[in-house]
Amino acid sequence: MTEHTDQPQDPLSIYQRVEQVIERIRPAVQSDGGDLELVGVTDEGVVQVRLHGACIGCPSSSMTLHMGIERNVREKVPEVTAVEQVT
Repeated sequence: MTEHTDQPQDPLSIYQRVEQVIERIRPAVQSDGGDLELVGVTDEGVVQVRLHGACIGCPSSSMTLHMGIERNVREKVPEVTAVEQVT
């Protein structure tokens, strides 16, 4: 049996792809004094994030979470079903 060396490497995992999206949007969150941390991705495709800094207790954090973070993540990683905040 012959090995194929021209095979692409394993595609990035869902976690890694979500992490890339988080890294792209993190500067916008940081510019407002907050930050976010990717905690995990469940088997059901739910992304778990932890908000830090000014995001904690901010009345706009729910909108940021759903309209900013979730929209971007789901657009780039279609396997994601939701984004939720964990403490």
